[in-house]
Amino acid sequence: MRRLAALASTAVLTAGGLTACSDGSDGSDGAGKTFSSPTPSETAQSGSPSSSDSSEPDTSPPKVVDTVATGLQAPWGLGFLPNGDAIVTERDTTKVLLLASPAYDVREVGTLSEAVGLGDQGGEAGLLGVAVSPDFETDRTLFFYYSTDAENRIVKATLRNGKLGAPTTILDGIPRGFIHDGGRLAFGPDGYLYASTGETGQSDLAQDKSTTAGKILRITADGDPAPGNPFKGSPIWSYGHRNVQGLAFDDRDRLWASEFGASTYDELNQITPGTNYGWPMVEGMGDGDSSLQDPQLVWNTDDASPSGLAWLDGDLWMASLKGERLWQVDVTGRQAKDPTAFFVGKYGRMRTVAAAPDGNLWVTTSNTDGRGDPAADDDRILVIEP
Repeated sequence: MRRLAALASTAVLTAGGLTACSDGSDGSDGAGKTFSSPTPSETAQSGSPSSSDSSEPDTSPPKVVDTVATGLQAPWGLGFLPNGDAIVTERDTTKVLLLASPAYDVREVGTLSEAVGLGDQGGEAGLLGVAVSPDFETDRTLFFYYSTDAENRIVKATLRNGKLGAPTTILDGIPRGFIHDGGRLAFGPDGYLYASTGETGQSDLAQDKSTTAGKILRITADGDPAPGNPFKGSPIWSYGHRNVQGLAFDDRDRLWASEFGASTYDELNQITPGTNYGWPMVEGMGDGDSSLQDPQLVWNTDDASPSGLAWLDGDLWMASLKGERLWQVDVTGRQAKDPTAFFVGKYGRMRTVAAAPDGNLWVTTSNTDGRGDPAADDDRILVIEP
């Protein structure tokens, strides 16, 4: 792993439609009811800073302004400390890395030895998400989601003097699969920890409220069900999910989630407590069943395979694996709208996106995860000026 000097790369914008996507390699049977796609939205033409519609504002496209790390192995989780340092997890090596500002030199601060990565076998388990305690300046605590031989679990550990302490398990027994392990962590504005889980390839688990598989969970820093959860004594916040790998809160405290579809539609959902998001009965938009919540947007399966999600200045930014692009979605109103794709095919698979303290976006590539086509310096962390 090494630090690169600052780069200035112009964004590549490719015309495309509103579509949706599975990860394209999970061996799913494509079960689930599907419906017609929404009308495609136009993205900016290659080399043009705005769409061809003259009524659209003349705005500059996002551009890559730096590459802060290269030679990483399937970076998955990414979080920022109050001083601007970044914490990064590597899924298959199970290493926890610290990128110290302002040079962002990469160094290992610990290894979560119980974590078991399956990338060399084509699996999705391993060391996944990370979240920084809202009180990090006083408690020095980091939270991790990882897979063991038998289960997925959430742990916490302190970071002191550049060394990661021994982890303490706060929530275990989350079903683990070869595929669909979820893994994203995010603290909400309410101070509680939200976690996404997958249904492990067993689709019926998404509807089973006696298991934490195929859910979004809401817990305290000690792993207990958070006060006000919709199901008494349960950590479940929402259910009916196939495999959520992106969680982000906007400036109105709304929770958004990006979710892998099976064979037809990927989804962007706005999450409300106690709500059923339909998997496996529905993939994509429903047919008016009031017991199920429709997604706000869907994408066809070659254009997304969505993983990380971040909110910044009125927009959601969604990293796409199979789609090899970064989506920008306007969420300033009640309904998500105007999805626009950037960097299509330029950097390969994009796994995680996070809003950095300086107002830029950091995006990790995922070309060494067993499903990509690695370049010589992959995997990388790109800095994108939005």
